[in-house]
Amino acid sequence: MTTLRKPKGLAPGDRIAALSPSWGGPGTFPQRYAAGKRQLEAAFGVSVVEMAHTLADADWVAANPQARAQDLMAAFADPSIAGIFCTIGGDDSIRLLPYLDLAVIRDNPKVFLGFSDTTSLHLACFAAGLTSFYGPSIMAGFAENGGMHDYTEDSVRRTLFSHEPPGLVPVNMEGWTAERLGWHDASLQEQRRVLQPADPVRVLQGQGVAQGHLLGGCAEVLEMAKGTSWWPSLEARRGAILFIETSEEAPPPGFLRYWLRNYAAQGILGVLNGILLARPDPKGDEGYREKLEEALVAALAEAGLADLPVLSGLDFGHTQPMFTLPYGVQAQIDCTTGRMSVLEAGVL
Repeated sequence: MTTLRKPKGLAPGDRIAALSPSWGGPGTFPQRYAAGKRQLEAAFGVSVVEMAHTLADADWVAANPQARAQDLMAAFADPSIAGIFCTIGGDDSIRLLPYLDLAVIRDNPKVFLGFSDTTSLHLACFAAGLTSFYGPSIMAGFAENGGMHDYTEDSVRRTLFSHEPPGLVPVNMEGWTAERLGWHDASLQEQRRVLQPADPVRVLQGQGVAQGHLLGGCAEVLEMAKGTSWWPSLEARRGAILFIETSEEAPPPGFLRYWLRNYAAQGILGVLNGILLARPDPKGDEGYREKLEEALVAALAEAGLADLPVLSGLDFGHTQPMFTLPYGVQAQIDCTTGRMSVLEAGVL
């Protein structure tokens, strides 16, 4: 795989651009955005600045993908900005494709952070040759009710603010939550969400240790990117560890099997060194995680890959807290311990 450029690590005092590349969440729930901005600045000592359309009305944002792309290009091109954090996800950042200049991204390397629908833009960064970071958004993660989770904060600090490799991903001892507390009610912002017990990561299949560079994102968004100029080539995936998660819409597990059948037909599954499946938002279905696991294992068995190392239940998906994954850096799966490690720093 071609070596990616790495951005400079963040430090207290840096200016961070808040970007709304998908849904105009800040314009809809300004109090939630304000809480995320406040908690982000307090935790890391940075200064958050808005781009021209970050706070625009959500309907206007939806109708103007070119303006969203202009905000992204402006943030990358501005030498005073050290990092770009997405405010929230959505469902249509793929619509920015015609309006992005990948050379601007390549020539102005800086930290780019977000998850969910931001998957499309991570693929754009990858196509441009830049390491980006799959992690919390300002409104989902940094704005966590009652303050950020220690697990989330620690991972952001180790991944974006340190030059050392993040190393062994810690066991989540806090628990996890997908409880829905309405953002329309500002009084709920200080109410902690109920945490479920943090059940351990599962080794679904495989033995020993596997190593490879990290590639992946949100399963439904990856479907939107298939066949575009942002879709990574087969060679770029050779030897990779695929990380994959499902959104809060909880797609039917059978859909994951269909999507992975396509990956098998493209030859993608056959060149991977391993797979990481995130803890899903179950949307009220207590058996949802197990159904996703069964679909994944079945798809791999069909492809003759019953020995491919797979870990399930890691905290990089649509539940909180979450850790941050750098694209394109070397990671390791240990099937004996059920642990993963990020072996390489994502920043300089």
